[in-house]
Amino acid sequence: MGSIGKFNVLALFGCLFVCGGVLGIEEARYDNYRVYKVNPNDKAQLLTLEQMFAASDSYIFLESGSNVGDDFMIVVPPHKLADFSETMEVEKISFELLNGNLQLMIEEEKNRIKTKRTSRIFDWNEYQELDDINNWLEKLALEYDQVELIEGGRSYENRTIKGVKVSYKKGNPGIFLEGGIHAREWISPATVTYILNQLLTSEEEQVRKIAENYDWYIFPSVNPDGYVYTFKKDRLWRKTRTPYPGGCFGADPNRNWDFQWLEKGSSSRCTSQIFAGPEPFSEIETKTLSDYISSLKGKLQMYVSFHSFSQLLLFPYGHTSDRPSNYEDLNEIAKATVNSLANRYGTWYKYGSVYDTIYPVSGGSSEWAYGVQDIKIVYTYELRPAHGWAGFVLPPEQIVPTGEETLDSLVTMVQETDRRGYLKL
Repeated sequence: MGSIGKFNVLALFGCLFVCGGVLGIEEARYDNYRVYKVNPNDKAQLLTLEQMFAASDSYIFLESGSNVGDDFMIVVPPHKLADFSETMEVEKISFELLNGNLQLMIEEEKNRIKTKRTSRIFDWNEYQELDDINNWLEKLALEYDQVELIEGGRSYENRTIKGVKVSYKKGNPGIFLEGGIHAREWISPATVTYILNQLLTSEEEQVRKIAENYDWYIFPSVNPDGYVYTFKKDRLWRKTRTPYPGGCFGADPNRNWDFQWLEKGSSSRCTSQIFAGPEPFSEIETKTLSDYISSLKGKLQMYVSFHSFSQLLLFPYGHTSDRPSNYEDLNEIAKATVNSLANRYGTWYKYGSVYDTIYPVSGGSSEWAYGVQDIKIVYTYELRPAHGWAGFVLPPEQIVPTGEETLDSLVTMVQETDRRGYLKL
């Protein structure tokens, strides 16, 4: 995620794939795509970056700040290299080459996954594909009486949005965990499955308390078509896979919810990575998942969404700088949560409202949960790393540490929320 002022500059590139005729679509490649760190030193230079975002679907903004002096990580395709370099030099914007061939890093990751796939063991030493995640969920439902397999909806390509309900006793208030709404953010489903596993197997007292005293509705990958596409066709794909006129595919499923839709930080252009869709809930994934969540109204007391990257803990609002009625509680819970997260490995998160902490944005699932479903405790994690152009291709060695520290923080979040009286039916 990332922004420049009031612009969300996760602008990817429209249709960066090569057509393979009637046999289908070949895999997207990023041969000789270069990654640059760019640093604007004044408002005029910042405006230049804003204009680059608005005018081109070719640049990939992996990371950005929102102020003069912030670093911006931009992927530049070969055909835009001359334009990019000239713009930086003419505008006297500081830029530094970080990587000369993005494809090599993607191939490294792919080869590593293929090598480790021979065992087919579900663990957290590598990123798991959708079928492996779903098979593991089904296995949990067979092995544990406390686990019920549930379906949160369907996808455009008719995949199930598969999840589980974990319940140790009747009458528990409900907590909803959402993962993988942006397809390329692989650490999100990995972290959600890690937390699920610990809720079932951990012997730590505090983990057992939150596991057994709340009902957990857990969905590791709520954008299944997009997630599969990142493994098969395009590692940096973000959206759904719904076809739209003009030869583009997908909408941003975290801009498509019917709350302040298309008001801030989203686009009406279907080639944009932040395309909000032609209307609210145009995507079957968001529509059917929202129907399922609505069926739980009054049961859910907390909603937590997991994204990457930036090391942020965010809460409402995103569409306005106005503060929600329980802002002080949300802020204090967030403060305790990020302090708890940092205890294990020293991983520090910033926290605050979406609008003030990252960028203005609307139409997201968490904000819909707060504004429409009246779930008063709503948070969005932006997981590791804090910075870096390779943030979406996080090394698998960081899966377990990310899961451990995030679970630590989730324990604190639940405890602090309960202490303030929110986790009651």
